[in-house]
Amino acid sequence: MAYIFLDESGDLGFNLKKKGTSSVFVVTFLFIDGSKRSVEKAVSKTHAELSRKIKRRVGVLHATNEKPITRQRLLKRLVENDDCSVMTIYLNKKKVFTKLQDEKQVLYNYVTNILLDRIYTRKIVSSDKDMELIASRRETNKFLNDNFKEYLSRKVKGIHNCKLKVTIKTPHEEKCLQAVDFVSWSIFRKYEGGDDSYYNLIKKIIIEENPLFP
Repeated sequence: MAYIFLDESGDLGFNLKKKGTSSVFVVTFLFIDGSKRSVEKAVSKTHAELSRKIKRRVGVLHATNEKPITRQRLLKRLVENDDCSVMTIYLNKKKVFTKLQDEKQVLYNYVTNILLDRIYTRKIVSSDKDMELIASRRETNKFLNDNFKEYLSRKVKGIHNCKLKVTIKTPHEEKCLQAVDFVSWSIFRKYEGGDDSYYNLIKKIIIEENPLFP
């Protein structure tokens, strides 16, 4: 069994003059070829190391809210896992076509499918191997979530003749989504803020890192 855990960093707002709007948007896959247990353990161990006061307040780890030492611990543990690899696409939002700016869900689905296609094209996983893509919930709209799952499943089956199970969960329901949150945040921080200190911790497990609309 192979797993893909999906998360994104930044936002899909295109009014770059508006305070808080990011200039880049990052979509990240954490790919695990085999058991996800070691990643779950890495998350659990990192959470267990939080102070008792913080643990009572925080149910899940979130990179934006954690202290540097907590981020470093989890990222280093992911790198120690031989079955983990990372793929990412980052968008320069200034270059995104106006039509796509108005179709944010279409754009998000499109970017995700590019990464998914690369996994099969590069033969990172065998086409006859069972694979599940688990995305971190970003929409509460059931129609948009169903559309996302149907779109990816149809694309993979149509192009690569493979079956893909697509599910959407919260980081509380799926510990590995907490791990990919840290990875995506680290990559985003490099491109948005010019800080590559966290990115450098995971650099060796990044097997694909490409811009879209450079």
